[in-house]
Amino acid sequence: MKNNNDNLPELPIDGTLDLHTFAPREVKDLVPTYIDECLKRNIGQLRIIHGKGTGTLRRMVHSILDKHPAVKTYRHEGGSGGSWGATVVELILARE
Repeated sequence: MKNNNDNLPELPIDGTLDLHTFAPREVKDLVPTYIDECLKRNIGQLRIIHGKGTGTLRRMVHSILDKHPAVKTYRHEGGSGGSWGATVVELILARE
């Protein structure tokens, strides 16, 4: 994923977004852009790693997901996959 900010690294679009390397102020634009890029590649499920911490970043991510029209559902990842430190998102893919 190319970006317009030279301070942000270029991201692979593979369905996993790890937010540990980003400042919270970058998340507001990053998450919707990443979702849109996944949709372009027909990736219908993604995993957003926000970490456990205080829960601020998780709440921010969930707020973004609540507003994105292509998000069908989301949930905390269960088991050893990250628990409440990661969110699994199901997207609505366009019909071909």
